Amino acid sequence: MPTILPMSSASILGPGGAIARKLANYEPRPQQLEMADAVAGAMAGRHHLMVEAGTGVGKSFAYLVPAIQHVLADAESRVVVSTHTIGLQEQLVQKDIPFLQSVMPEPFDAALVKGRGNYISLRRLRVANQKSGNLLENHYQQDNLNLVSRWARGTKDGSRSDLDFRLDYAVWDLVESDSGNCLGRKCADYSDCFYFKARARMQKAKVLIVNHALFFCDLAMRRSGEFGILPRYNVAILDEAHTLEDVAAEHLGLQVTRGQVEYLMNRLYSDRHNEGRGLLTGGGSNEAMQQVIVVRDAADAFFQSIRDWFQEQPRKGRDEESPAAVGSMRVRQPDIVADVLTDELKKLAVLITRDAESLHTEELQIEFTSAANRCKALAATTADWLGQKLAEQVYWIDLSGKRTTLASAPIDVAPLVRELLFDKVPSVIVTSATLSIGGHNGFEYFQKRLGFPEDDPAIQLGSSFDYRRQAELHLFPSMPDPRDTAAFERACLVKIRDFALLTGGRTFVLFTSNQAMSRAANQLRQWFQENGIRLLCQNDGMPPARMVEEFKKSAKAVLFGVSSFWQGVDVQGDALRNVIITRLPFSPPTRPVVEARAEAIDKQGGQSFFDYQVPQAVIRLKQGFGRLIRTKQDTGMVVILDPRVSTKAYGRSFLDALPECRRFVDGVEVK
Repeated sequence: MPTILPMSSASILGPGGAIARKLANYEPRPQQLEMADAVAGAMAGRHHLMVEAGTGVGKSFAYLVPAIQHVLADAESRVVVSTHTIGLQEQLVQKDIPFLQSVMPEPFDAALVKGRGNYISLRRLRVANQKSGNLLENHYQQDNLNLVSRWARGTKDGSRSDLDFRLDYAVWDLVESDSGNCLGRKCADYSDCFYFKARARMQKAKVLIVNHALFFCDLAMRRSGEFGILPRYNVAILDEAHTLEDVAAEHLGLQVTRGQVEYLMNRLYSDRHNEGRGLLTGGGSNEAMQQVIVVRDAADAFFQSIRDWFQEQPRKGRDEESPAAVGSMRVRQPDIVADVLTDELKKLAVLITRDAESLHTEELQIEFTSAANRCKALAATTADWLGQKLAEQVYWIDLSGKRTTLASAPIDVAPLVRELLFDKVPSVIVTSATLSIGGHNGFEYFQKRLGFPEDDPAIQLGSSFDYRRQAELHLFPSMPDPRDTAAFERACLVKIRDFALLTGGRTFVLFTSNQAMSRAANQLRQWFQENGIRLLCQNDGMPPARMVEEFKKSAKAVLFGVSSFWQGVDVQGDALRNVIITRLPFSPPTRPVVEARAEAIDKQGGQSFFDYQVPQAVIRLKQGFGRLIRTKQDTGMVVILDPRVSTKAYGRSFLDALPECRRFVDGVEVK
């Protein structure tokens, strides 16, 4: 047995390492050791690294082990590990890190970091109970507050994820920890404060686990000159990195909804049933309460004018299948409607601030000040969106029933991500099972989209799975062209029935459209029932996590899902033997962000379809394919019904990016 250095990755992950000594059936993986050495080298050399590690490599240990060794060797170092899905975050926090704490040669502290709004404020809870008659609208909310109060007396971490009952979010808004109304060390509950206890754990920990949303929220706050959420760190490890562009765009843009304004106004003052309720009834002036009514009317007029503008636009740029009151519409010019809202919000903020100065208790003063700041923030965001104040962003409107959302996002996140992350953090590790689109320059797409420095290394590690033995790929060039929607969907129904019967259910069917999924479910629901197969359809309203659990428990089940089921879902063993992909997962070209990015690429002399839309769809297809084989014992088939993967020249890009496995074309095996 080779000699192993005490602080090498092999000392933990290798054949004679600490894990092998603890687990009798442990199988060292060469790809895992190669990745661990590359991660260790990047941290030691203070450079960045991009790693595609196929399913089965064990990439979480491959970055956690060198990261822990790094912080143990350097007392000044801290590592942030960020994930996209809750499932991976729970795996790291509940399984991987506790196990590594049991095998590492020295102890280390790790902490899960949540946003402040996840924690209850004991002071605000006390105020809410004292003022519940003014603040709550009905008996249900009062009962919910009573449950929260009872839970708060027994909870250990004070986080809403610890709740074991259905939470009313209007109640939580009254009691959550909020920087805008925090007394800090002057608070009587400071020593018992769950949030500050969590902050203390975070400051002590050398390994921090976060999600991408919090990670980029922290970067956005630093960009605007605010104090960030996270303490200083010198290594960032971004797992599930194929989602980074969209998450970064979401947090580096603007968003304001009609519901946000209505919610804040109702919290401030409501005179339903001739009973005044809300924060302002506990010390606010009549003038401020009347201004709430003015703001509510102004918001109704403003958002109705937005909807009217939306309805007047040509249908191009909206989903043709959607009714007029649903869909997204890009806004190409500023000031599309009169701004009747922001000045009224600012007036309300001034009145609430004035009222706060006359209050006798600091607790109420800070609640009023926080509410005034919310009014000012909503006014600023609305004005910035309407005036299109943020340069190099795409602006759009989303309508969904009564919900109206005004949003913007950077067209190209690369310059911002490079400035805020790669230029400031010495070592950033970007990893996923799907980062390369294949070929000699397979990483170029992601490097450009994220602003990843060209001079830093990018490596691709194969999977430890034997795909030729474990998986079959079925292609159907004879299927109708998807542009003939009716004919294509009729043919899909036949194939879904055939292959669901072939594997006795145990099938995921992945769609790219909610409408297409609903049509297929409606057509096949009775047939599935007659054949003893349980249909779980995402549009039926069951939460995705529960759908997966029900799928695993069912002997014969077929799950219909859209985007969230293409990635981050882990079903091992015989429960899943078949993944049917109905269409190649191209983003709709009329989606505002996609359209704006494509225009920018074409304007710079590129070809947006081949430079952006095809690579993006290749990555998503790899994610969908990856749902099938999760362990060395899994077997099954992936069925791609879209004929373009075989009949179009660009289809080669999709096939080249997939693992090599047995291939069948129209049912005939091709060598």
